Amino acid sequence: MNLSRRQLLAASTVAGASLAVPGIAATSAFGAPNLVRRDRPTLPSGIASADVTPSSAVVWSKTDRPGRLVVQLTSSGRFDRAIHLRGPKTSADDDFTARLPLRGLRRGQRYDYRLGFEDANGRIGQTLDGSFTTPGRNRPVSFVFTGDTAGQGYGINPELGGMIAYKAMHETHPDFFLHSGDNIYADGPLAAELKVADGTVWKNIVTEEVSKVAETLAEYRGRYKYNLMDANVRSLYADVPLVAQWDDHETLNNWYPGEILTDDRYTEKRVNVLAARAKKAFLEYLPMEHVSGRDRIYRKVSYGPLLDVFCLDMRTYRGANPVPSTVGPVAMLGAEQAAWLVREVAASRATWKVIASDMPLGLLVPDGDLIEAVANGLPGAPGGREHEIAWVLSQFKKRKVRNAIWLTADVHYAAAHHYDPSRAAFTDFDPFWEIVAGPINAGAFGPNALDPTFGPEAVFVKAADFPSQSPASGNQFFGHTSIDPRTGVFSVSLRNLFGDVLWNKDITPAHD
Repeated sequence: MNLSRRQLLAASTVAGASLAVPGIAATSAFGAPNLVRRDRPTLPSGIASADVTPSSAVVWSKTDRPGRLVVQLTSSGRFDRAIHLRGPKTSADDDFTARLPLRGLRRGQRYDYRLGFEDANGRIGQTLDGSFTTPGRNRPVSFVFTGDTAGQGYGINPELGGMIAYKAMHETHPDFFLHSGDNIYADGPLAAELKVADGTVWKNIVTEEVSKVAETLAEYRGRYKYNLMDANVRSLYADVPLVAQWDDHETLNNWYPGEILTDDRYTEKRVNVLAARAKKAFLEYLPMEHVSGRDRIYRKVSYGPLLDVFCLDMRTYRGANPVPSTVGPVAMLGAEQAAWLVREVAASRATWKVIASDMPLGLLVPDGDLIEAVANGLPGAPGGREHEIAWVLSQFKKRKVRNAIWLTADVHYAAAHHYDPSRAAFTDFDPFWEIVAGPINAGAFGPNALDPTFGPEAVFVKAADFPSQSPASGNQFFGHTSIDPRTGVFSVSLRNLFGDVLWNKDITPAHD
């Protein structure tokens, strides 16, 4: 690789990892991708990269026994010229998963990587190859976004070819994949067969770990392992860097901190205990760049001069779900995260600021008689969780933030909303777009009612034909975005299970 010594030495690794001396030829034990040998570490869940920036990335894999992650990294397309990195040792404490941050990468460069694990005797087992490309100054940027995987009893259906919407996303050749939450459905057991309301039968591959609601750490981990059994998912993750956030189903439906369950399916009733196990599994299986050594899910992923992505966490810091008539403020982001969002978005010099929100702003999402999302469904001034969003939007206006666009999932249908103060009860904000995608392999629903507080207009809606419609219907949705480096135009489309474009919009950037 044509990396400088400074860049090589800057290639950061996790505790215990070291950087091999550049120029050492690849050994025969770590040559071409190899056949699986039962006496050496295997890679049962594939490989992945994540949170790629102009100068950094994270690579990840899982093995089946104790071992040390080893990585070959090349920008020449030739692994005989690769640098060798030795990552962390892994054990049952982290379910034999491991990630390795990479630093000192070159802007606008394709990198190929080969991952494997080394056993106690120094023997490297199965290896797999992946790739990612760092953003460049004059390169277009494209990405896909969606949410909601393996929900409502719809898992890996071999008759359909598995989770084929992942294949449709892969075929757009995006620079990265933004998963906007509900990566798993820990609270949704999967059965071998599911009768659908239209009279069809959906068939699932099943494992013991997905047969009941997840409560133990092993059961939460089992949900991620289940999704990674799908060849479409593994193929996408090997080629396309992941940017992951979470919502409720990574733990359980509509949860909030401090909640005590009354659901008879759970023997552990303390949601805080379940959420801690769920978060550990989430961080083990969905690689991301940790912020200042903290296991913080909200973060900024810088994708060069055209794009910054601000990943929110609307779950960890929220207050209890309120009744719709609640007048006073109820936390959704929490004060620290809300202040971080305003500060970082205002400081961003990227043309576009994508706010990756795990829940929509203007759609009513009830939790029985309570409110699960932001909107309370009532006209007039902000109430409950709307207060916090109103403050964020007004601060964006005050600080002259330009070109902020909100991307979200959660409601299991596709929509494009335009928010404008001329239609709103609360008017202290600049107009903006919110694009809703998902599910990607779950039951389809919708549409939900729009709340008038922030003046949304539903410019496009594509929803299910009936509640919990199966993925086989085609009503699975993802968004695709490309940004032109010459004009800065943000071209966004909503697509179905097969990648067909249902709606598209070219949004021209505003300038001061």
